[in-house]
Amino acid sequence: MARLSAWGLFRRLKTRVWAVKRIARALTLFLPMTRDVLKGDFRPIPWSAFGTMALALAYLVMPFDLIPDFLVLLGVVDDVLIVGWLLNRVDMHLADYRAWKSETAAAGASSHTPS
Repeated sequence: MARLSAWGLFRRLKTRVWAVKRIARALTLFLPMTRDVLKGDFRPIPWSAFGTMALALAYLVMPFDLIPDFLVLLGVVDDVLIVGWLLNRVDMHLADYRAWKSETAAAGASSHTPS
């Protein structure tokens, strides 16, 4: 198996930018969505997003992994891949919240425009 050069690694990461963006979007939307659900502003409750986020957090803190963390590089890569995959799923479950948030922002902006 050929070694992956730095340039080859950069190119592979560059093609995966969409996944990194979705993970970042999931992390930035999850806490505001939780606040809106707890206040009762956003319904229905996205139980699948809460469950997937709980699973991601549990995987990070549990001592049991697919690849143990004492195998330094492989253990960390294992955590990053699995938690990243789970956060990608959280982002997919937040599609309804994103739509609701944009509708709410648009309604708020139109009600504040001067006549």
